Amino acid sequence: MKAFRHSICLTLSLLLAGSIVGCQDFKLLPSKLLRSQSPDKQDEEAEKDDEKDNEFETKVETPMVGDYAGFANLNLVTLEGVGLVVGLDGAGSDPPPSSYREVLADDMRRRGIDDPETILRSPNTALVIVRAYLPPMIRKGEAFDVEVRVPDGDTTSSLNGGWLLETELSESAIIPGQGVMKGHILGKAKGPIMVTSGEGKSDNTGLKRRGKILGGGASKKDRDLRIQLRSDFRSVRQSKRIADKIGQRFFAYNESGLREPLAKALTDQTIELKVLPRYKDNYPRYREVIRNIAFRETPVARHVRMEKLKSQLLDPDTTELATLQLEAIGNEAIPILKTGLKHPDLEVRFNAAVALAYLGQAEAAPVLGEVAVNERAFRVYALAALSTIDDGEAHLLLRKLTNSQTDNTGKIVDSAELRYGAFRALWTLDKRDPYLNGEMMHEANSDRELFALHTLPTTGDPIIHLTQHRRSEIVLFGEGQQFKTPLAVRAGNHILVTAQPATDRIVISRYQAGQPDKRKEVSTRVADVIRTAVEFGASYPDVAQLLLQAAKQQNLSGRIEIDALPQGGREYVRKDDSAKSNGKKVRVGNANLVPNFVPNLKDDGNTKLSEGDAVEKQTAAPDELAQSETDSNGTASVADARNSTAADDAQRRWFEFWKRK
Repeated sequence: MKAFRHSICLTLSLLLAGSIVGCQDFKLLPSKLLRSQSPDKQDEEAEKDDEKDNEFETKVETPMVGDYAGFANLNLVTLEGVGLVVGLDGAGSDPPPSSYREVLADDMRRRGIDDPETILRSPNTALVIVRAYLPPMIRKGEAFDVEVRVPDGDTTSSLNGGWLLETELSESAIIPGQGVMKGHILGKAKGPIMVTSGEGKSDNTGLKRRGKILGGGASKKDRDLRIQLRSDFRSVRQSKRIADKIGQRFFAYNESGLREPLAKALTDQTIELKVLPRYKDNYPRYREVIRNIAFRETPVARHVRMEKLKSQLLDPDTTELATLQLEAIGNEAIPILKTGLKHPDLEVRFNAAVALAYLGQAEAAPVLGEVAVNERAFRVYALAALSTIDDGEAHLLLRKLTNSQTDNTGKIVDSAELRYGAFRALWTLDKRDPYLNGEMMHEANSDRELFALHTLPTTGDPIIHLTQHRRSEIVLFGEGQQFKTPLAVRAGNHILVTAQPATDRIVISRYQAGQPDKRKEVSTRVADVIRTAVEFGASYPDVAQLLLQAAKQQNLSGRIEIDALPQGGREYVRKDDSAKSNGKKVRVGNANLVPNFVPNLKDDGNTKLSEGDAVEKQTAAPDELAQSETDSNGTASVADARNSTAADDAQRRWFEFWKRK
């Protein structure tokens, strides 16, 4: 009888469990949660988790998410590919037999090129190895920098003026006896190559055989953050509880207007984390805030902790951690953070303002502007925070910061990194802001984008700013900048920019074998010269070469700056009157974890924009320039290029194919 009653109870339990589970969408449940467990087993696991938590909480006053877990997927993913560079005007070569050549030839055949060998043998093309580093938190379609180099054993002399045709990039490795083994295709790359400078080197041939394409890569996937639970806290229940806790603080709304948490438990140890849009340009800050979310805390305990944080906020030694924890609490902590905006200590005001900015509070803007002007150690973080405040006051403040400023002592601050940093923050906040006066330069007779030109109506010393990371961009601080004459510089291999002394006109000429000569007069305005050079076929590296040569010859009315960006990890000297902290040096942030609205210049500190290969010819007249293209016997060394060879025809067909793609 007992056995019969037990059978009936078991059957009813199974039917009841089946009705509950049947209401669930199994696809939405983590695989670990699909394991069949008896109620006793589940209760036992829950009790073990509670025991671990209780034991841990006796040692920690308020356990945070960061005490249970760490972050993953923050590494740079190395991508490689084999590509073809065109437009080298005889500086290319026929690559020697290798696995790289086989990969490229196979790729060309796959794309419908009948005779790839003819193209590879052309002196106007070169095989290159393409490498890039896919950064964390990149989204599908977003750009990243790409490096190219000529492989060892290849006789290509220079990549200057070359254009990389579209190349697929994947995680890859060279396996002895098996060649290049590819993984998943994670990106693609193309664009004009900027060669590294050989200035000061006795032999810069090796430098001309490698270069960079700014923003030439495009990601084919999203890279999200992941949270990994510590091994001693690993369990399905714990993973879901932490994901739920994060999701209560950070969430978004889908197309239907339904609230969706940004954290999702995938396994008993892994949580997938999407980034709240406000933090997309500063994921290191997002990570630190999530670390400081309280995991197990009652409302009463939170109230007590907030009172404690209120006093810690006003102490320079504890203010940074206090503001992170208050920011992690959310809107409930805004009144406390606002008390820090009027504190006499600059460090306290700065930390309170940054937290308020990421909570969407426009009152933080004036303090962030003050900090950006007066303390360079805080500058990059202040500008990053300003770039999140979508408010008219923040827009106007960032516009003001692109001009020369006066600090608290009345001293004029004409910092290039402050002015350009403010520009980059405003561009991040609203790319369509009319003050930015941006226009995209396109390739002649094509819709292909080359670089952005911005002409700002600023006060203060005129500056021309060039970039060599992420984005091809020229910013003119001072819309009326003009070249000084006399002038003779180059823009690439075929464009000459000249002006006679005491004249207000500049002549731009293009001479290329097999092409009709071009000539045009423009004003001495820098913007007009740049536009015309692009019209004549100049790329971003060519225009950069023009401007750098002009700066070297003192033909510019202002100074030229390259990647003048504020950085993290600088030291701040506390100067306030508190006897406890006066004169103490503290390091602000980490040099390797700056907000990602600016590139991390620590990754590549040796690349310099090239002034080109023909600086010694910069004073040549047009007739002398044409003569310089002849060999010692007076015979044109480019005469063969005037005729359409089979190699040039094949190369042109492939180039047209890529343009259609």
